[in-house]
Amino acid sequence: MTHQHLSTRVVHAGEERVKPHHALTTPIVQTSTFTFENTRDLVDFQEAKLWGEQNGREEYGRYGNPTVAATEAKLADLDSGEAACLFSSGMAAVTSTLLSLLSAGDHVVLTDDSYRRTRQFVTKFLARFGVTATQVPMGNYEALEAAIQPNTKVIFSESPTNPYVRVLDLKKLVAIAQKHTVKTVVDSTFATPINQRPLEFGVDFVVHSATKYLGGHNDLLAGVVVCSNYLMGAIKETQAMLGDVSDPHPAYLLLRGLKTLELRVQRQNQTAEKTAHFLVKHPAVRRVYYPGLVSHPDYEVAVAQMSGFGGVVSFELEADLEGTGRFIDQLQIPYIGPSLGGVETLVGQVAQMTYYEFSPEERAEIGISDSLIRLAVGIESVDDLLADLAQALDKAFHTEMLFQTVGDDAQARPVVMYRP
Repeated sequence: MTHQHLSTRVVHAGEERVKPHHALTTPIVQTSTFTFENTRDLVDFQEAKLWGEQNGREEYGRYGNPTVAATEAKLADLDSGEAACLFSSGMAAVTSTLLSLLSAGDHVVLTDDSYRRTRQFVTKFLARFGVTATQVPMGNYEALEAAIQPNTKVIFSESPTNPYVRVLDLKKLVAIAQKHTVKTVVDSTFATPINQRPLEFGVDFVVHSATKYLGGHNDLLAGVVVCSNYLMGAIKETQAMLGDVSDPHPAYLLLRGLKTLELRVQRQNQTAEKTAHFLVKHPAVRRVYYPGLVSHPDYEVAVAQMSGFGGVVSFELEADLEGTGRFIDQLQIPYIGPSLGGVETLVGQVAQMTYYEFSPEERAEIGISDSLIRLAVGIESVDDLLADLAQALDKAFHTEMLFQTVGDDAQARPVVMYRP
C-alpha cells in the first residue's frame, strides 16, 4: 500500500512492516562488522555488489547499516527522492556533496545569504584546491545567471536562508541551471519536507542538517542529502572514502524524531507566524523577517511553493548591541543557543552568536546589524511565548506604546518612548 499523506509517511515510510524479533520499532543494529556464513555467501555478496544489485545485507559499518538504511529510506520518501545518504552532521552532508561534484578548475555559484560555514567552505577551503566561486545577491536571478561561466558545475543556495529567511524561487533556479547544464544543490533545512520539497521542482540535490527539525529534540547530530539513484552513486563513494558516516544510534534517534515531524513543524509554523505578526506591531521592533509577512520580499514566492512558512523569525530591535542583549537576557522561555528546529525555543543575537569575531564594520558590510535576533520557536504554547516576548521588551526598553501623528490622524504610527 502506498501512503500519500505526509502524516502517514513520516510514521511508516522506509521501514519494513515486519521487523526483526517482531519489534514494533526498527532496532538499533549496533555493530561495526557484518559476518558471512561461508565463502559462498561472501562470493554471492561480492557478485551482487559488483553488478550494483541490492541484496539486503551489509559488510562493514562505514558502507552501511540496517538502522541507517531505514532512516535513509524514510528521508528519501519524505523529500520525494529515490535515494538518501545519511551523514554525521549537516556540514558533512554539504561538504561531501560538493566534493563529489567538483574538481580542480571548476566554478561554483552560491547565494550570499547561505550559511556562513558553507560559504567559508566554498570560498576558502575549496579555493585551496583550484575551485573558484562567485557569490550573488539572494533573489537576483539576473545576477545569478550572469555569474555562470563555462566551467560552472554547481549552483548552491538555501531556501529559506539563514538568518534573513529569504525564499529561493525554485522554478527560476531550475530553469537557469538546466539552460546552462549546471547541477543545483539546495539546503532545505529551514523548510523541512513538510513545508517544501525542492526535488519536485527539478532541483538535483536537497540537503538538510538533520540535527535541526528532522531530529527535532536537540539531542543528535546528523545530515542528509537526497537525490536520484543515478546521482547518488558519487555521493556514496565519496562518503565511503571520507568516512563521515552516521552511527546507528543517532540514526535511530533521527528515525524516532521523524515520526512526529509533521506535527511539530505544523505547530512551529503556526507559532512563528503569530509571533511575526506580534513583533511587527511592537514599537520596539524595527523590522521583522518572516516569509509569511506580506512585507517580506519573497512573500509571493513563499506562498506559491511552500505549504508553511517555517519556525524561524528574525527581527531587529530599536536598540544597540547592549540593548539587544538586555532584551534577550529578560526572556524566560527561550534558551540562548546556536541551533534551531527542536521542541525548545532558542534565541540568539546574531552579531554575538555567529559573527562575534567580526568587527562592527565587517558585520555592517555583510548586512548583520547589532540588533538582529534569530528566534527559532519550539512547540511551547504560543500565548506563553508572546507574553514572554512582551514582558522582555517592556523590561529591556521601558517602553510606552504612544502614537505620533504625522500629517493627519490616518498616518498615526507607534513610536518608542524611553522611560528613565
